[in-house]
Formats: sequence, structure tokens, C-alpha cells
Amino acid sequence: MHLGELEGERRADVHADGASVVRERGSATPADHRPYVLGMRTEIHPDTAARSKALLAAAGFAGAVAGASALGARSSPGRGRWYRRLRKPPFQPPSWVFAPVWTALYALIALSGHRVWRRRDRPGRNRALALWAVQLGLNATWSPLFFRARRPGLALADLGLLWLSVVGYTAAAREVDRPAAWAVVPYLGWTSFAFLLNEEIVRRNPSPRTHRSGWRLARST
Repeated sequence: MHLGELEGERRADVHADGASVVRERGSATPADHRPYVLGMRTEIHPDTAARSKALLAAAGFAGAVAGASALGARSSPGRGRWYRRLRKPPFQPPSWVFAPVWTALYALIALSGHRVWRRRDRPGRNRALALWAVQLGLNATWSPLFFRARRPGLALADLGLLWLSVVGYTAAAREVDRPAAWAVVPYLGWTSFAFLLNEEIVRRNPSPRTHRSGWRLARST
């Protein structure tokens, strides 16, 4: 009797994880429709697919904050003579402080957003992600307003909205993933400091664009 005549001839399919699963030839399963690669059936392991998706998401969050950072850097090349001539408060940090601080903060912002994204099973996740996007947009808007448009008052109004959005995001993230919320606490602190610094610059530099409170100027422009 030939082997080909035997009903229920047994064969082994090798899965992606290296394990062999033996089953009857006559019992077709969806796995039988897996594509052939170099003469062998292939199967994408669920864990591999999930890891790939997580890596793509992490790259997306990193790319978003990198874009916001690049926009800010492009809007303030060397900060310009106009900025250097502004009267600043005594607690103004030296210029070299801003780059490392923002590098760390942007990394934490991306990390926080990615952690929230991963918690698909938690209610409030979509709301937190929406607030994450809002705060990043307001963040990216500040430098063009302050340095390129030379509107410290409008920039101050933007900072106020940014502060509110970071507070809202922190609260929303806390309900989804507490480490994600803690990750943006330094960002909230720096935004508070930046608001105070921006307000002082507006107050100390009376001019057609900065002679009034930033909030009043924002409403009038």
C-alpha cells in the first residue's frame, strides 16, 4: 500500500515560533491558506504584529514632537537681535538652558502619549489623546508667534491655552495610565514658568505690541 493512499495521512506545519503542530491532512483549517515563502508556509505571530504596531506608534509620537521642536527652532534662529534687545526679568535662564530642557521635555511628552495610546482598554483614552494633540499644537504655535511674528502678547495668550490643555491632559492621562500623567508633570511646571517669564517680558517692554497685558493685547489683535 502506498503512503499516498492512506487516509488521514499526518503532516507537520512549522509555525513562526518554531513549534511543530501535527494535524490530519483531511481537517483543513484557515492556517492552510497561509502564503508560501520559499516553499514553506509562513505565519505572522500575533505578538510580532503587536510589537510592530507599537513600534510604529512610538515612531509616530516621536515624529510629532520632533516636528513641533523643529518648528520652534526654525522660528527662532539665534533668537535674533529683536529678542536680545528685549528687557528681561532677572530670573530669565541663560540661552543654553533651553535646548537640553526642551529635549528632555519633548521626550517625556512623546513617552506619555505613547503610554496612553497603548491602553486601548481604558475609558477616556481617546479624550486624553485628543488633549495630547491639542497641547502639542499650541506648543508648536508659541515660537512662531513670539519670535517670528514678534507678538509676545499673542504668545502669552497661546501659553495660557497651552497651560490649560496640559492640565487637562494630565488629568485625563491619570485616569488612563498614571505613569503617563507623572511623565508630563515637569512639562506642566516648565509651562507655568514660561508663562510667568512671557508675562514679565510683556510688562517690561512697553511698545506698540507689548505695552499692555498679553491677555488684553491678544483680544485686541
